[in-house]
Amino acid sequence: MPLTAIAEGINANLPEGGFDGSLKFDCGADGVIVLTGGTTSTRDQDTDCTIRLTTENLTKLLTGKLNPMTGVMMGKLKLSGNAGVAMKLGALLKA
Repeated sequence: MPLTAIAEGINANLPEGGFDGSLKFDCGADGVIVLTGGTTSTRDQDTDCTIRLTTENLTKLLTGKLNPMTGVMMGKLKLSGNAGVAMKLGALLKA
């Protein structure tokens, strides 16, 4: 699935009030998805937190098939920046 379709799905499911902070899913050569406030885009920019993962693992993460903590411990997700912003991802995944 292309990142633009994934970004549109995330945008459609953002909770009211958006996402507090800025977060980037960096899928390497496939591109990025950036969450800032109430919007989602595929344009790369600096963010508070970056999660590096494959597009396949991003899809698993967003569909609940990959637990974020397990993903980090197994090396499937690499986190850099403000970990507090990444912790807010849980609320987004439950939305």
